[in-house]
Amino acid sequence: MMKKVLSVVAIALLMGLSYLVGWRHSANNATTKTAGRRPVYWVDPMHPDFKSDHPGVAPDCGMELQPVYAEDIAGQFSSAAVTAAARGAVAVGPEMQQLVGIQTVVLEKSRAPREIRVLGRVVPEDTRVYRIDSGTDGYIRGTYDDSVGTLVKKDQKLATCFGPEYLSVASGFLAATAGVPGAVGKDGSRTMPFPGALSKQGVSSLQGYSDRLRNLGMSEVQIRQMAESRQLPEAIDIVSPTDGLVLSRTITPGQHFDRSTEFYRIADLSRVWIVAEIFGSDAQRLHPGAIAGVTLADQKKTFTARVTSVLPEVDPATRTLQLRLEADNPSLALRPDMFVDVDLPVSMPAGLTIPIDAVVDSGSEQRVFVERGDGRFEARQVQTGWRNGGRVEIVHGLLAGERIVTQGAFLLDSETRLQSIAESGEQARARASQGNVSHAAQQSKRKLSAQLENRLTLGGSGQRP
Repeated sequence: MMKKVLSVVAIALLMGLSYLVGWRHSANNATTKTAGRRPVYWVDPMHPDFKSDHPGVAPDCGMELQPVYAEDIAGQFSSAAVTAAARGAVAVGPEMQQLVGIQTVVLEKSRAPREIRVLGRVVPEDTRVYRIDSGTDGYIRGTYDDSVGTLVKKDQKLATCFGPEYLSVASGFLAATAGVPGAVGKDGSRTMPFPGALSKQGVSSLQGYSDRLRNLGMSEVQIRQMAESRQLPEAIDIVSPTDGLVLSRTITPGQHFDRSTEFYRIADLSRVWIVAEIFGSDAQRLHPGAIAGVTLADQKKTFTARVTSVLPEVDPATRTLQLRLEADNPSLALRPDMFVDVDLPVSMPAGLTIPIDAVVDSGSEQRVFVERGDGRFEARQVQTGWRNGGRVEIVHGLLAGERIVTQGAFLLDSETRLQSIAESGEQARARASQGNVSHAAQQSKRKLSAQLENRLTLGGSGQRP
């Protein structure tokens, strides 16, 4: 009898010890799982509707409040999403919407101004590029401050040259001016080469020599000086025809040149062209005379430019058209081959536009979530148009007056895709994709948990969810 009693006592002790060991192991596991995690809020275990932003005791039953973590909320969100009322829709309660940061807005049709920013390149206006070349054979005696890239003034001497033909024509010019009456002013000084009343034959002869000197390359300034001094020049001055920039220079001192040899190319930069590449769809909405903004980013300077034309030639590599703009450049801040930012105003018809973040783009299609009431959100496939800044045009798929999700669309899209996979009718395919679904669900849950943790961290302790 005593042996039976001892056996029963021993068994009871072993069972008690096993329970104690198991309880401590479970407590350690629970502590390990919750260690390092921060509760979002605390709830009454008897009345889950009661929530608190700090631990404590339930006011109704006196039980300790239980912590709720971000992972638990993510799991609830995933479970709630699967209980959608219709295919392609998810149901989320108001409190859950606040926790995950879902925001909506009502669509309205508007005519918002649009600007296209393109990269432009500064080029000289071709009607303001001057070419200086020779009218006869000769040689270069010297050059003066004529390097490429140098800014020069009108009638500034760039080089001197001489040739045998200059001497014969200049001698004939002096002879013609000597025989013209009225070439001397009332005070006895020499004035212009063509003053006074001249005979028809004298005017013709003098004009002929003057034109021949210009054709040889002599400037108006030197022709006037020669007429006033009545002396043959020692050399012919090559001068700049305008204020501008030396684009090219092909001569050196002592160089012999032939007739029609190009000496310089000088560009007048008081007005320049800006050339930009645009697509054909944008070119149709631009019109000549439109005012565009031009920005030199490195110098923090802004200018205005006028759209002059869209060139008809298409670039075979980029399939774009060249847009030409004209800009006044009195300070010469715009130099050839500079790159500038060009903001082009484009007139757009009234339409629906939404924030770009509201569109979930999978590559093959774009989707937007529409609020259907009672916490239900429907995934709607849309067709998008132009994009400008942070907004995108909706061409098809939405109507004015509908309320769409502007923030949190990614989370809704993840749950919609999981639901679509879960509702597949093929069991074998469902079993094969079960691992992928579970992995996707875990990824969605982890992303939502991290988002809630970030919101909790930014909000600080003691904040109600």
